[in-house]
Amino acid sequence: MNRFWNQVKQQFRLIATAAVLVLGQMPQASAVTVNPTGVNVKTFGATTVFLTFRGLNNQTAAEAFWCGDINADNSCVAGTIFGRLPLRSDLSRLSGQNNFTDIMTIPASVSRRAYQDALRGNRSDFFYVRRFVNPTTGQSEFVAVTCRLAGGGARVPLSLTNVQLKFADGQPVPAITTGESLPKFGAEIRFNGTGRLKGRWEVVLPGDPLPTREDLLTEATLPIEQRALQRRYTQLERFDTFLQPTGKFFLPGPDPSRFPKGSVGAHLILLRIEATDDREGNSDIGTPNQGRAISNGGVAGFPMPVLRYFITPSQPKPLLLEPRQGQTVISPVKFVWQGISGVGGYRLMVKNTDKMVLSALLEPDKTQYTAPPWLQEQAGNSLTWSIQALKADGAILQESTVGSFRIK
Repeated sequence: MNRFWNQVKQQFRLIATAAVLVLGQMPQASAVTVNPTGVNVKTFGATTVFLTFRGLNNQTAAEAFWCGDINADNSCVAGTIFGRLPLRSDLSRLSGQNNFTDIMTIPASVSRRAYQDALRGNRSDFFYVRRFVNPTTGQSEFVAVTCRLAGGGARVPLSLTNVQLKFADGQPVPAITTGESLPKFGAEIRFNGTGRLKGRWEVVLPGDPLPTREDLLTEATLPIEQRALQRRYTQLERFDTFLQPTGKFFLPGPDPSRFPKGSVGAHLILLRIEATDDREGNSDIGTPNQGRAISNGGVAGFPMPVLRYFITPSQPKPLLLEPRQGQTVISPVKFVWQGISGVGGYRLMVKNTDKMVLSALLEPDKTQYTAPPWLQEQAGNSLTWSIQALKADGAILQESTVGSFRIK
């Protein structure tokens, strides 16, 4: 009997030795890691975080989920999924040789579900799980990032959650003539965290190549090697301000008088946000010998909006025809002028020195006017007259020269 068990043990030793030799000859796939491994996120609202997945071994990224609990292999526990990363928010891309850059934008609905789950007595943190697939073997690897519910102020990565550019007068696309100035404008910014907001205002002139979607992303949203490739345009002004953890901020635009006024056509105003050092949002992309943290303050999960405006050629001035310069006329006086296109109306003004003696508002198709008989009371005086071309809102579009005449 002892001889039999000794033979069995010997067979097991041979099998185990063969298995070790086979496994030792198989290539070992390095596990994918992520940095940062955990972040504070806003409890009531959206949060955006720059993530770097390192050490991909010819793997491709698949879907990403948020869930309340994970298994031993970092996959989501069934029944605890809060949501899936929307395709419109997926700004992920390959970076370097074996890295993968991911912009994790947590919708407010996911944070709300995590908060409600915590109220039921479950854990207060949740997980962002990204799946990577080996195209050769079909095997999946799951990598998880811990998301800790916080207030959205200090110790939360500085990220932009919403940006709106507006003109002060509410015009969506103003049209100005050559030489005129734009109305004032600025950016209404909503954000998480606290830190420096740094960047510049630029203008795209007619004839310049239009910005791409990558050009409109904030610098911190792009992988490190793509940041210097963003196209630059005519710079108007730089800004560098510290954002307190209030969640909203109004950034005034540059002085409208600084804008180029000589180019006729469509113009675009760009808000360019540069990456700043933010310890809570920095990500270690790794190097062959040591870690390397890159600055990601000012990350956003969407392209920056643009403002549009048009510059049109200067309108010609209304031309005075009758009475002619210095002419003496007989009452009733008839005023005639050459109109211009695109007006909302005209205003005729007759003055005695600086005193207004006659003012009349006329429809845009009227280019002549007969003065009332009482203007005869100004007989013998030196009078002046002029025409104002008005916009539809009553603002002055153009004004004629001043003509002089007398009434006999």
